[in-house]
Amino acid sequence: METLVSTWSRTAQVLPENYVFPAGERPGSVEVPLCQNIPVIDLSPNQEKSQSQTVEEILAACQEFGFFQVVNHGVSEDLIDDTMKVAKDFYDLPDEEKAKVYSTDPNKTCRLFTSSYSYDKEQLHFWRDNLRHPCHPLDECIHLWPENPTNYRHVVGKYSLEVRKLSLRILGLICEGLGLQDGYFGEELTGAQMLLVNHYPPCPDPSLTLGLPKHADFNVITMLLQGSVSGLQVYKDGEWLGIEPIPHAFVVNIGHQLQIISNGKLRSAEHRAVTNSQEARTTIVSFTSPLLDTIIEPAKSMVDNSEPLYRTFKFKDFLKFFEEKKGDTEAIMEAYKIKPLQ
Repeated sequence: METLVSTWSRTAQVLPENYVFPAGERPGSVEVPLCQNIPVIDLSPNQEKSQSQTVEEILAACQEFGFFQVVNHGVSEDLIDDTMKVAKDFYDLPDEEKAKVYSTDPNKTCRLFTSSYSYDKEQLHFWRDNLRHPCHPLDECIHLWPENPTNYRHVVGKYSLEVRKLSLRILGLICEGLGLQDGYFGEELTGAQMLLVNHYPPCPDPSLTLGLPKHADFNVITMLLQGSVSGLQVYKDGEWLGIEPIPHAFVVNIGHQLQIISNGKLRSAEHRAVTNSQEARTTIVSFTSPLLDTIIEPAKSMVDNSEPLYRTFKFKDFLKFFEEKKGDTEAIMEAYKIKPLQ
C-alpha cells in the first residue's frame, strides 16, 4: 500500500527521480491546446439525421483520429454521475479499506495497484493508481468487486451493463460502415470486458512525469468517462492534442484489434494521460476485448479486393507480445504485418 501514489503523494513537495521521464518523453511546460475538431457524434435516435449519416461520421472519425466523443448516447446522466461519485469515494476510503483490494499479483482478478502491471520491474513509474476488475458476465464477477463503498457493486454493476450495451451499439454501427455481416462483433470478439478506475492525484511537477505514457489500446474498442478534469491527449500528425471533457460524454477510441479486423481502414490512435498540480483526476475506462483463444485476422470482406495487411493470430498471443513490448505501437503492429515477398 505504501507504493500507491495517492497514499504518499499527499505530502510530496518534490517529484521522486523514478517518476521523472526522459526529456523526449515528458510533457514539458508548454501547454497542449484542447483540440477543437475531434468529432463529437450525436447518437440520439430522435435527431433529424439518418443512421447512415451517423455511420459515416463514426467511420470518418475512426479513419482520421481513431478517437471521437459521443453524446445523447442513452446512458443516463444520473447513472454516470453516481458512478463517478462512487469511483471517487473509493479513492477517498481510509487506507485500511483500500488495502483489502490492493495487490501486487497481476493474476488477481480484482485488484488495486499503482503505475502498471509490473511495478517492481519498472525503471520509471506512472503517476496513477488503478482499480481494475472484469465486468462481463456480470453475475460471474460482481462478487469479486470491492465491498466498500457499500453501493459500489450496485452502481458500477448497472453502469457496466449500460456501457457494454453502448459499446456493442457503436460496434454495430462500425460493422455497418465497414460492410461486415450483421453480428460480426459477437461474443468471441467482445466477450471480455474490463473496467478500470484510474486515479491521478495532484502532482508536484506535471511537466516531468506522466499518468500514462504514449500508447494505443490492445483491445477492440474503449469507452472512457473523463469526468470534469482534462488530462487525455491524443497524438496526431506528430503533435499532441488535448481532448476536452464534455459533461456526460464518452470518449471512444479504436483498439489494435479493430485496426487489424478492418485491414488498416480504421486506426488505433496513440494517446497519453498528463497530470496537473491542482486537483485529482479520476477516470473510468471500459475495455471491450476478444476472448483469449479467439482467432484474429482481417475480415474476409475487407480483403476481397486487396491483400491482407496483417497475419492471423490468437488474441492471447498478441496480448503477451503487447506486454513484452510495453505497448510500443510501431514495434507491435510491424510484427503483425504480413511482410511482402522479396
